[in-house]
Amino acid sequence: MFSPDYALLYVEDPIASAAFYAGLLGQQPVDTAPTFSLFMLENGLKFGLWARSSVQPVALGAGGGGELCIHVADRAAVDRLHGQWAEQGVAIAQRPVALDFGYTFVALDRDGHRLRVFVREGD
Repeated sequence: MFSPDYALLYVEDPIASAAFYAGLLGQQPVDTAPTFSLFMLENGLKFGLWARSSVQPVALGAGGGGELCIHVADRAAVDRLHGQWAEQGVAIAQRPVALDFGYTFVALDRDGHRLRVFVREGD
């Protein structure tokens, strides 16, 4: 059995994307280079930003085809992050809303990757 512990997003500019994510995550990357930046998150997840132009084999998809999901404790946390990110100028694709799985909003990074913040409700 295995458990995935590394997530990669293909981006146009890993250094600029690292600055964007540093602002959202409240921490600096552990490694930054022109073609790759890496964050080590508190929950153990390794989160990498890889320059699309250097990915092998060539990546066909673009941002928006999936989501990086961030589970929070309650609705207040969803609303708080939404407000903070909107104030920072982060593009918001979906304002906070109740859906069948819970309360959520969706933001977009510089490359159009979807960032879903949610609290699970309705169990």
